[in-house]
Amino acid sequence: MKLIIYQKPTCSTCREALKLIQASGQPYQAVNYYEQLFTKAQLKGLLKKAGLKAREILRTKEDLYKTLGLAGSRHTEDELLDLLVAHPDLIQRPIVEKGETAMLARPAETVKRLL
Repeated sequence: MKLIIYQKPTCSTCREALKLIQASGQPYQAVNYYEQLFTKAQLKGLLKKAGLKAREILRTKEDLYKTLGLAGSRHTEDELLDLLVAHPDLIQRPIVEKGETAMLARPAETVKRLL
């Protein structure tokens, strides 16, 4: 089963996770989600596979997080998904998918669970 890593190539954690995947010899696909934007349905599906909620993958240290007033907000899951799709900088990365399983690979070594 092929792994898919949703990443930002300039992200050090993404690069580290990608090196681990490459070293495993498993087939994979690297997707730059800044070039191939997530759809709401796709992101919702990945989160479901990972057992995560949208709030759990928010990058809380991003200026945009503060600008949008997301700390302590009462946004619904649907509203947060819309924000994540519209603003990929808000998404923690990398997200790695293998079949019916997905995970937020932070720290990068956690990707080994899927290898």
